Amino acid sequence: MRIPFPEIFSYDLCLSYLKRSPREVLHRIENERVIKALSLEGKLVIFQITSDDKYLLIEFLNAKPSIKIQKMVEAYIREWFDMETDLRPFYTLARKDELLKDLVKKFHGYRIIGQPDLFESLVWAVLGQQINLQFAYTLKQRFVQQFGERFAFGGSDHFLFPVPKLVATLGDDDLLPLQFSRQKSKYVKLIGEAFASHTVSKEKLSELSFEDAKTELMKIKGIGNWTANYALMKTFRYPNAFPLEDAGIHNAIRKLKGMKKKPSLTQVKRIFKNYKGWEAYATLYLWKSL
Repeated sequence: MRIPFPEIFSYDLCLSYLKRSPREVLHRIENERVIKALSLEGKLVIFQITSDDKYLLIEFLNAKPSIKIQKMVEAYIREWFDMETDLRPFYTLARKDELLKDLVKKFHGYRIIGQPDLFESLVWAVLGQQINLQFAYTLKQRFVQQFGERFAFGGSDHFLFPVPKLVATLGDDDLLPLQFSRQKSKYVKLIGEAFASHTVSKEKLSELSFEDAKTELMKIKGIGNWTANYALMKTFRYPNAFPLEDAGIHNAIRKLKGMKKKPSLTQVKRIFKNYKGWEAYATLYLWKSL
């Protein structure tokens, strides 16, 4: 199966993001190939992604799925690599901007690698709160290996993210041994309960405005403004979703502007007024500058 590249797209830069940690367990990178497992229509689908000059090339590894499932995999990949977003307006804006003009040239074609699964997106955001990225990946690795489904194929183990129904049953006795803090243990369980009871779902939130969706997410204890914005950026692609309080954004602005100290929230808001409608992509490129 082939998926044509959008006009502004770099497979290599997307791959660089997916390679961020050797502890990642929900996909593997082997010789520029991305290998991933999904459960679709009750069936396990293991596929690999490679590329040529114009297409993402998809090969199904464990069995040839039905046409319906093939289309579901294509839709997942398009969403995962944000292939439906037309970046030309953002690039027009960015080329005139002091902070972004060099970044869009240096990282031309870089796209938001998303998390199509909202539950996974929220749990990952909570795991990453107030710790460094590599330790967050360590927690995720332990969590997935302990409570996710494992499949052996082709000499390797493939994992699926733990399901909400199971996560809702977990407690400190299950999660503290993985080095979760008590706070993270509590919050992850509450997110599991919200999804298991169908109080929150991707389908329900997709029908809401950005502000209403953020409000609904923040009703779950442990999901604040940063976490809600992160999930809305990575799962729903709201272009105006960006984690204002994020330390990475502040550090990137400080370095690019040669400031002696990090900008205030007021200064960050003022800068981001220039990116209205493209706040999420401005955030992505500022992060990449680090």
